[in-house]
Amino acid sequence: MKIVLVGCNHRSAPVAVRERLAFDGPKLDRALDAFAERFPNVEAVLLSTCNRVELYAAGDQPAQVPDLECAAEFLAAFHGLAVFDLTPHLYFQADHTAVHHLFEVAGSLDSLVPGESQILAQVKEAYRIARERRLTGPVTNALFQKAIAVGKQIHTSTEIARKKVSVSSVAVEFACEIFEADQFPEKTVLVIGAGKMGELTLEHLCELRPGRILVTNRTPQKAAEVAAKWKGQAVPFERLDDWLAEADLVLSTTGSPQPLVTRDRFAAVMRRRGNRPVFIVDIAVPRDVAPDVGDLENVYLYNIDDLQRERDKNLKAREREMLKARTIIDRETGSFLSELTHQPHAGPVSSQLRQEWDTRREVELARL
Repeated sequence: MKIVLVGCNHRSAPVAVRERLAFDGPKLDRALDAFAERFPNVEAVLLSTCNRVELYAAGDQPAQVPDLECAAEFLAAFHGLAVFDLTPHLYFQADHTAVHHLFEVAGSLDSLVPGESQILAQVKEAYRIARERRLTGPVTNALFQKAIAVGKQIHTSTEIARKKVSVSSVAVEFACEIFEADQFPEKTVLVIGAGKMGELTLEHLCELRPGRILVTNRTPQKAAEVAAKWKGQAVPFERLDDWLAEADLVLSTTGSPQPLVTRDRFAAVMRRRGNRPVFIVDIAVPRDVAPDVGDLENVYLYNIDDLQRERDKNLKAREREMLKARTIIDRETGSFLSELTHQPHAGPVSSQLRQEWDTRREVELARL
């Protein structure tokens, strides 16, 4: 029995190569059909995401299972690429290392951001499609079912996915420390500016379902575009103090060379607010909100450095959890390969035992 893996990921290949190798939509079905024709009697699963393209193949006739050269030729021919351009970006693993790698992928240890949960769903989907195309068999069925179980175990028994490791998601984590999750439908979010990081943070905030989103920008058209995208309302920049008085969460990301909001200005806003708590995320560089605004009562101000420090702390926490996850993967890899090795030898014994049990059952039924 042989299991092989041929593929590339975010470490071995630049995005330009991964794009050309991607199996999106109907292309995946065609590739699996082409593989079945090229390599009959070989099981296969194709995993294709933005960060990786991996072909897993298995069979009980090792000579029929493609090696690196054959797999590279297949991938290159399917995509119309030159083999010599593709091969330097590919890696090849067999048996123990291939199984171990798949378990790491399913457990999100091999992801660009370790601990992200999306990859497990992508592994499930790749397996489902291959199974529907009748490309899986005893080995790949057992392998991918085990990989999915290992991925679930890692996510439930370790803290690897609990701590946020992007600046935008850390901002939302801080917001949840100030307001209860069930309060967000009653809250107003104000976005000042329309930078890329601001939109990414707004995307995470929208997961909390805030009641109202206000977007203001010196360029009204830009404010309208962002507001339309997130089902918010574009409001005039000239009335910034009015919007600050209404907002519960403020996200500021302009390119202003000077602070937009000083301590004195925001102190007047807080009086209008009746001193209600406000959460401010200032991810602009230079800063939009003067640092001493955070000294005011009920003002929770975080800048880009605060978010990055928390992100780095969370990354270190994830690294500690990765050690636990690797222990699980090492154990489950050995367990899986041991079961796979002994299964063929156990077949005749199981058959003999089953035959004896059936005979005894028939004798007992006849007697009764």
